[in-house]
Amino acid sequence: MKAARKGDPDAWDTLFRRHQAPLYVFVMEMVRNRATALDVVQETFIAATRHLRGLRDDGKFASWLFSIARQKTIQHWRKNRHETVPLEESTEADRVTDEDPSQHAVREEDEAGFIAAIGRLSEPQREVLVLHYLDEFVVEEIAVITDTPVGTVKSRLHHARRSLKQILRYENAPGNPLGTTR
Repeated sequence: MKAARKGDPDAWDTLFRRHQAPLYVFVMEMVRNRATALDVVQETFIAATRHLRGLRDDGKFASWLFSIARQKTIQHWRKNRHETVPLEESTEADRVTDEDPSQHAVREEDEAGFIAAIGRLSEPQREVLVLHYLDEFVVEEIAVITDTPVGTVKSRLHHARRSLKQILRYENAPGNPLGTTR
C-alpha cells in the first residue's frame, strides 16, 4: 500500500491483479453486462488511484474498493435508467475444462439456473448475497461497502437466502413447465 501511495506501478499492478476478478464478478452480478462491468471496474480503479491517500486503514482496502465499485455501479444505473440489457451468457471459449461433456452440460445448466435465480432477487438482496458468498466479505464489511447498518445487511442476507431457496424450489418443482427436465 505504501508503494501504491507513492505511485509505484508494480504495486498498483499487484493490487489490480489481486482484486480485479472478485470486483468484476460483483459488478457483473449488478449490471449484468460484460462490457459495462469491465468499464465500471476500470472506473473503480481509476477512482481508487486518485483517492488512495484518503484511505486511513490499509487493511480495509478491499471493502473500500468494493464501496467505490458500488458507487460507480449506482452512477451507471442512474445514467442509463431507460436501458435494460439482458444478462450475457459466457461462451464455450470462455471456459476450459477436462470434465466429461455430459457432466459439463449438466453443470452449465445448473449454473445458468442458479444465476437466473439470483437475478430474480431484489437488487439489495442480490448485492449482499454476492458480496457475502462470492466475494467472501463478512457482514460488517458489507455494511461498510453498502453504507447500510449491520442489522439491515443481516436481514437482507437472511431474506435473500430464503427467497433464493423458494425460487430454486419452485423452478425445480415437478410439473413446473419452467423447471428442469432432469
